[in-house]
Formats: sequence, structure tokens, C-alpha cells
Amino acid sequence: MIFSARQFKFVFPRPALIMGVVNVTPDSFFDGGKFFNADAAVAHALKLVEQGAEILDIGGESTRPGAKPVSEAEELRRVVPVIGKLISQVRIPVSIDTMKPAVAHAALVAGASIVNDVSANRDNDALWQVVSDFRAGYICMHAQGGPPTVQDHPAYADVLREADEFFQAQLGNLLNHAGVAPEQVALDVGIGFGKTLEHNLELLANLRNFTRLRRPLLLGVSRKSFIGKLLGAEVNERLPASLACATVAVESGAQIIRTHDVAETVQAVRMTEALLSRRTNDNGRRR
Repeated sequence: MIFSARQFKFVFPRPALIMGVVNVTPDSFFDGGKFFNADAAVAHALKLVEQGAEILDIGGESTRPGAKPVSEAEELRRVVPVIGKLISQVRIPVSIDTMKPAVAHAALVAGASIVNDVSANRDNDALWQVVSDFRAGYICMHAQGGPPTVQDHPAYADVLREADEFFQAQLGNLLNHAGVAPEQVALDVGIGFGKTLEHNLELLANLRNFTRLRRPLLLGVSRKSFIGKLLGAEVNERLPASLACATVAVESGAQIIRTHDVAETVQAVRMTEALLSRRTNDNGRRR
């Protein structure tokens, strides 16, 4: 299985990719305001690369529930300088976390290679056409609704079945209507986006169901609010649970882990992979 993003190509099976989060925002739920300055964002991104990040995900608009929308001009002002400065300093893919076609286009012109789209449940294909034109990687995330109302009233008859049907439909739309090749697409079940606590847990416990779609699976659970709802942990106390989810995801077949905490996640994921590689079957042979 291949994930292709412009000049970058990842061939699976291989160790899971760690995607480091860089929020160039004043209001993201965990690190809002810490890296709002472009130079601070670049310095943080370079630190994440030193810690083992293999993809950098740059975002200029918070997508937490209740977040206020950001204008196109403001989002461009936030992210394009950061991407421009990073491209000459890193040799890994840079992802733009955006819902806006113009922002995706500008980010790709600046040197980004992946579009991380939390609004992939759209009916129009303007952003998809940008992805197709640049042969960029595309992260297709499942959500019910969109920011800022995504968490108002999430309801499913069967969240696993409906997420699977969504992915199948959008893969067809991307290929048939936008000209996006299958190898450009990774899938994200959208933990915390239009999901109750129970929906999130059911998706996490059954991630392996989605491997049959033969596309890389991305998991983004880092310090999210469902952890607090389950365990009563504040955002700065959620790292252990985030790592637990990451290790279960890797065991279940996820290939990309999106995280704020790169060094810790690299350790947890690499240890998980080392143990999985040494599992034996009933005859004592390695699987």
C-alpha cells in the first residue's frame, strides 16, 4: 500500500508515521497561543522534527467545538509564512490543516505536500480539485457536521457502518469526479468530530475494521476532550491516555499518528511495533 504526497512516497508496511501538530492559532484547545508567532511556530516545528516527527501538520484555524471561524485572509497570514520558512529547513512532508481551497492552494504553492481536511464531508469538489492539480496527499476525515457546531447533537444508527459508508462514497467521489488517485488518500475516523464519548470509544476499539479499505489510517486523539470525559483528566493530564490510544491504534493497523507530543509518542509507538514484530503464532513461529 502506497501513500503519495507530491514528491514524497511512503510504502506500507513500514513503521507508523508520526505527525507533529503545529497550531498557529490563539485558541486551539491545547497549545493555542503558544506558537501564534511565525518564528515561534517554526522553532517548535523544528523541535518536533528533532524528536522524530515524519510529517508536520500546520494549522491556522482552530477546529475545536465552538471555535470561531477565521477569515481566509487571516488564515493565509498565519500559515503561509510558517510553511515558507519550514520548507527550506526540513526534508519531510508538510501538511496544511485547512478547510479552505484558497488556503490549501497557497500552502501547496509555498511547498506543502498534504492537505488535512476536517470537512471532507462536503459535497463540492473545489478543494479536491486543488489536491488533484498538485498531486498532493489528502487526509479524508469523517465528521458529522462541521465546526463550530460539530458536537451539538451527534447521532448514528451505527457509527462504524456509517463511517465505512462515508469513506467508500468519498473515495469514489475523489477518484471519479476530482481525479484524485487512491494512493493520494489517507483516512481519519475523526475522533471528537461529531461523536459522543461512546462513538469515539467504539471507533477506537474497532479501527481494524477500516483496514479493508486498503488506505492508510490516520488517528488523531492527542489530548482530546473525550479522554477528559472518560477519566476526568484536564488537558495537561491526558498524555498517558493519548499514548494508550496510539498504541492500540498501531496494533489495530493505523499507519499515521497525529500528536502534540512527538517524543513520547515515538517511544510508545516504536516499542509497540517492536513487540508486535516478535509475536508468534500457535506453532511458535513469528507472524
